[in-house]
Amino acid sequence: MQPTWRQTTLQLLDTTSRIHTGDVLVPFGIDEAYARLCAKDAAIAPLVHLWRHEKAVVLGSRDAKLPQAAEAVRELEAKGYRTAVRQSGGAAVPLAPGVVNLSLVMPVGAADLNPEPFFAQMVELIRAALGDDGERMNSGEVVGSYCPGTYDLAIDGYKFCGIAQRRLTRAVAVQAFINAEGCGRAYGEVVQSFYETAAQGAAVEQYPQVQPERMASLSELGVPGGAEWLAARIRKVLHAQAASSFSVLDVCPPWLAREAERAPYAARKTASPGRFLKNRPFLFSAIDQAGQRQVRPSEN
Repeated sequence: MQPTWRQTTLQLLDTTSRIHTGDVLVPFGIDEAYARLCAKDAAIAPLVHLWRHEKAVVLGSRDAKLPQAAEAVRELEAKGYRTAVRQSGGAAVPLAPGVVNLSLVMPVGAADLNPEPFFAQMVELIRAALGDDGERMNSGEVVGSYCPGTYDLAIDGYKFCGIAQRRLTRAVAVQAFINAEGCGRAYGEVVQSFYETAAQGAAVEQYPQVQPERMASLSELGVPGGAEWLAARIRKVLHAQAASSFSVLDVCPPWLAREAERAPYAARKTASPGRFLKNRPFLFSAIDQAGQRQVRPSEN
């Protein structure tokens, strides 16, 4: 399978220059809305989405079912973290300005049920973006990391990236968090603290056994540049691979914002302890609205 990001027609939405401070579900809602459009129209161009958030913890669906999840969320929010539950797989992940979020959203055939090739596409894109340092990168579960999975990405045994996938009948959204800069151990301690409260009364197999020292950022692993550098490297790889012009957006255009508003995404917590219940639509006003610009592959 040819990687989606090597195709000639591609849309790139990159808002990393403006760090999100509000509802952390808004970027996920954009992915969800675009995936729904892909599911309806196989000819729609795949989307690469780059974004950052100031301070948030995004939970997996299993995290939300832990006995003391509501209390753990209250503790996070008292410390200034935005919280949400995402529909893609995986477990709790902290977001910060040093964390680059990268999504690949694309149409797929109804019979394309094997998730492996889509995970592999994300791995290849990140490896390409890291250049020579990509040769140092390994994939495979890092025991003790947060949001552990088969497609953990690590250098020298320290995890810096996790990948999850959201499937619709005819579309897929592959979502990665990449710790580009900051302290990986500190990120891990945030998640460890969440489980110390949320998992009280739960069996150990119901949640990850987080060891913060298993996490690191690329900066800590000898890959200089940080979040803005990484976003620029991803853009450069996409420009180099595209055989024709493609759309680059630095804000969410109105048509996609309207679709995101119509597509309820992840469950939010309610006042009832331990409950994460009703889906809710996205507020149109919470999403950037503007146009787009066209660029040539040679633009850096």
